[in-house]
Amino acid sequence: MTDFIAEAQRVIRLEAHAIENLKNNIDEGFVQACQLILACEGRVVMLGIGKSSHVGAKIAATLASTGTPAFFIHAAEASHGDFGMVTEKDIIIAISNSGETRELLDVIPMIKHLGVKLIAICGHPDSSLGLAADVFLNASVAEEACPLGLAPTASTTAALVLGDALAVSLLKSRNFTPTDFARTHPGGRLGKRLLLSVRDLMHQGDNLPVIDEEAFLRDGLMAMSQKGFGMTMVLDAEGKVSGIFTDGDLRRVMDKKLDIHETKMKEIMVKGGKHISADALATEALALMEKYKITALIIIDTMKKPVGLIHMHDLLEAGVA
Repeated sequence: MTDFIAEAQRVIRLEAHAIENLKNNIDEGFVQACQLILACEGRVVMLGIGKSSHVGAKIAATLASTGTPAFFIHAAEASHGDFGMVTEKDIIIAISNSGETRELLDVIPMIKHLGVKLIAICGHPDSSLGLAADVFLNASVAEEACPLGLAPTASTTAALVLGDALAVSLLKSRNFTPTDFARTHPGGRLGKRLLLSVRDLMHQGDNLPVIDEEAFLRDGLMAMSQKGFGMTMVLDAEGKVSGIFTDGDLRRVMDKKLDIHETKMKEIMVKGGKHISADALATEALALMEKYKITALIIIDTMKKPVGLIHMHDLLEAGVA
């Protein structure tokens, strides 16, 4: 009976060893590949078949999301029309452990005719693919994790890691930032955290809870209840924010048994109030709320007049918090 734990550990150990040895294969060819891709005016076209096709598709996706335009073509389809997607401004990266994959070799004359550069991720430098390539990236492994030595396992892992090494090296060379990454992932949590501004989420216009500082507490309570934010902004005679009044402040006022019909807002408001610019990132608003343990922020303009309000619920709904 198979010892599943021992077998899994053997596979992991062997593939980890293959990756560790891959470091010794990084040479001037890797530098040349990076330089060619950085100078490319078109896109990187990944080419592969079989298990290498899945690796190629993943590498293309990683390149594309980290600042290097890329896509994948299945080698078998390249000879049947898909090569028409390649232009003379592109670069092709072909993946084949043996370097003798027939479908890949059939495409080489088309690559040469078009005049595009060919980078090979391959395990055999003297193979047909290795010799035809302008740049050879050595992804050789001592043995496959498959005990039959047939199923691509360690070799596909090595090719995948080499692709990641390319993508990350290019990312750093392009000074690719988290904001750049977010632009290629606008639907993800990171994209929302890095791209959404306060302006995108804030409440404004008639939705804002505002009250004059000369108004009575009863009017302030009405403004709070109507808008539903648990607070109201208190404005001075010039329409500038002079303070805020919250549910918590109301509890403290009620403990003092103040007359809501006689007490003015300026007497009980908290002067100032935390505020932020409409152009600030939503993550900055979140950081302020967490720092001061509050649930809402006032958005003011350069004249200190209120233009909006952002609530913790807005950040939660947007996936920022």
